[in-house]
Amino acid sequence: MASASQGRAFIPVGIAVLTVSDTRTLADDKSGQTLADRVVEAGHILAARDIVTDDKDKIRDKVLAWSKDDGIDVIITTGGTGFTGRDVTPESLEPIFEKRMDGFSEVFHRLSYDKIGTSTIQSRATGGVVNATFVFVLPGSPGACRDAWDGILKAQLDYRHMPCNFVEIMPRLDEHLRRSGK
Repeated sequence: MASASQGRAFIPVGIAVLTVSDTRTLADDKSGQTLADRVVEAGHILAARDIVTDDKDKIRDKVLAWSKDDGIDVIITTGGTGFTGRDVTPESLEPIFEKRMDGFSEVFHRLSYDKIGTSTIQSRATGGVVNATFVFVLPGSPGACRDAWDGILKAQLDYRHMPCNFVEIMPRLDEHLRRSGK
């Protein structure tokens, strides 16, 4: 069973939160605020927060720009994971994933199923790595954001979490670039 190692110190990481919505502003963005609050409460650095419309190019461009920022280790998006015509976040980001994280989606759906039952199939939550930066694509509801953070991301973004966590492998995410001389 997973646990926290008392022998390790907490290492804060830079986390950016991106809300994808045609209707939200920072003032009424409950999902983005839920994530931002949890990031700070956990002791991490809220490195950036923004809102973009449901536009493939805008979503991709923002994530690519943030993935090249040395102060951002993790990007969490919220919104645009459903099936309507405007829901394009997975289509925007999965093509730029260097590595896809199938397990994130699977565990998210397992947690979600326990709370909302079969309605979880209406979400296309996903995760991956872009330019050695972890990217997590969440639904646009505050409940889904709470579930993903509390049930997965809080532990995986804590260096003390054992037997393994994302923080300890962050320095090695770009090994393929260093090996190829890029």
